Amino acid sequence: MSLQQQIIDQTNSRSAHNYNPLPIVLTKGRGIWVWDTEGNKYLDCLSAYSAVNQGHCHPKIIAAMMEQAEKITLTSRAFHNDQMGKFLDKLCHMARMDMALPMNTGAEAVETAIKAARKWGYEIKGVKDNKAEIIVVKNNFHGRTITAISMSSEAEYRNNFGPFTDGFKLIDYNDTTALEKAITSNTVALIMEPIQGEAGIIVPDHDYLTRTKKICTENNILFILDEIQTGLGRTGKLFCFQHEKNASPDILIVGKALSGGVYPVSAILASKEIMDVFTPGIHGSTFGGNPLGAAIGLAALNVILDENLAERSHILGDYLLRKLELIQSNKIIEIRGKGLFIGIELDKSLGGARAYCEALMKKGLLCKETHDHVIRLAPPLIIDKQDIDWMVDQIADVLKD
Repeated sequence: MSLQQQIIDQTNSRSAHNYNPLPIVLTKGRGIWVWDTEGNKYLDCLSAYSAVNQGHCHPKIIAAMMEQAEKITLTSRAFHNDQMGKFLDKLCHMARMDMALPMNTGAEAVETAIKAARKWGYEIKGVKDNKAEIIVVKNNFHGRTITAISMSSEAEYRNNFGPFTDGFKLIDYNDTTALEKAITSNTVALIMEPIQGEAGIIVPDHDYLTRTKKICTENNILFILDEIQTGLGRTGKLFCFQHEKNASPDILIVGKALSGGVYPVSAILASKEIMDVFTPGIHGSTFGGNPLGAAIGLAALNVILDENLAERSHILGDYLLRKLELIQSNKIIEIRGKGLFIGIELDKSLGGARAYCEALMKKGLLCKETHDHVIRLAPPLIIDKQDIDWMVDQIADVLKD
């Protein structure tokens, strides 16, 4: 039995089976490449669900982590530390927001945004106690907590996890008419992804975000964008909402690439008025804003800016889309995306995208199916054209008629 199979068997015997990973054990990563325990090399086209936008083990991020780890790693928020302030200052400048609240995981940041919206609704907008409503969209993905799945339209995510959190109203994505109809005097916010990732890289109409923001503003409700996957360069802009005019959110949720895949770091950003609903003792996290995570986050943001990763994503994403569109295959229904965030939707009669992802793995290309029938392509933003050419050749070979 190979070492790889031994590790898989050991993992399966001790780990809850809440994931269905490809049968591969990774042991090293550098840049766009990863290696398994057998020494095989793969091009990573998942980037840990867009957490590794800067590439695996970016030397500047690792150096910042090592330097800070030798000083102090955790103070809790009972005391100030000398890293969090400058990290949040950089993040706020990049997003053009007043203030930020740091957490750890994306799901924690989503929960934080929901708490902020509800408290704002009661204390600023004047909604009656326990009547606040938040509008969400079908096929969303905001995490796996009870509140996050309470917002979901996916039966699989919700099965046998009830009772669920009240106060959410579900409407169709990319439908501003449905939004207008759903708003009541108790509505405090709309939360959505600017591009739906787990739903299969679903890209809305070009002016959807602008129209949505306008409706929210006119009705005095908060426009909340979950850019945990789409943010920090992935779609060809620093933030996906920047593809449209006048589409900036009232609350922005970020995570994943906020640490370059080195450490869990997330945050919400908003105006001072919204953030002022938080007062000492009502919300927090032992590790949120810790000096190690803050130092890593600052280094990760600097890499995105210094290496022009958003611009690279725009240029190389267009290049990748054009190359993919040249593939002659009746298996493909649609190719869609922005920047280096692309989905290849396959004919449902083929039985799903999993088998094609496994075939690509054997060719040295790692990607993962999403929404059963879509191959998601999201390589690190440091990839170059030569590697994209090789990537497309492998995909074309697997999808050939």
